[in-house]
Amino acid sequence: MKFFPHILLRVYEYAVFYLGILWFALLCLVWTLFAVVLYPLMPQTPGRQLGRVAIMIIFRIFLKTLALSGRFRFDLSALDALRDEKSLIIASNHPSLWDAVLIVSRLPDIACIMKAEIVGNLFLGAGARLARYICNQSARQMVMLAIENLTCGSRVLLFPEGTRTVRAPIGPLKNSIGVIAHRAHAAVQTVIIETDSPFLTKGWPVHRMPPLPMTYRVRLGRRFNAPANSNALMAELEQYFADELSAPTPVKSPAAADIGTAAAVARADTAMVD
Repeated sequence: MKFFPHILLRVYEYAVFYLGILWFALLCLVWTLFAVVLYPLMPQTPGRQLGRVAIMIIFRIFLKTLALSGRFRFDLSALDALRDEKSLIIASNHPSLWDAVLIVSRLPDIACIMKAEIVGNLFLGAGARLARYICNQSARQMVMLAIENLTCGSRVLLFPEGTRTVRAPIGPLKNSIGVIAHRAHAAVQTVIIETDSPFLTKGWPVHRMPPLPMTYRVRLGRRFNAPANSNALMAELEQYFADELSAPTPVKSPAAADIGTAAAVARADTAMVD
């Protein structure tokens, strides 16, 4: 009988996790139905604004629902300081597949640089097109669209590694961020994502149940001024991320032993989505 509460907890965790996946799919699918209709009807600027706000709201609802379960903890409030910032590049480390969900859930006008396969994704593609997110299929076009967004006052989110981290503390950085910052005369705000979970790291399938509870914390790092030289910025960024992510932090769960690409978070008891 002493194992009965443990069994109930495990059943609850499985239910929370798999129902959470279904809930995310449902939220995205419902918005897809609207986005498919709105995309050809709405002018670009209002369509972009609506699309980005809608995605922010959907992601926030999803994370809030997970947080209410008590098995997921998110401390994302540091991002709120950027809500009124304009023409800013947000550069983050990339430990897991849903890092963009965490960041976008707090910022209403942000252009994500995304992989080409997302454009054709049933759940995310139509919403991404309405929001005028930027596809990375053509490097030249990606840079031009990023500069255009920054010129219009939008924020641009990109992950300098170009993919999820595969080598601790951080993988090689792509030089596109330096080129964009230099040509757009835009500052680069670094963001540090910390987690105690291996969920959705490179090679981790969406359907695989991770250890719960899991905690995510996002904090603002150093801000780099618009660079006069893109190569110099890249060298500084790579060194900064390497130093910042190499700093030892407490590990709160065994899950952190499986992930060499993320630092464990320290204050789980205060981490909730507002």
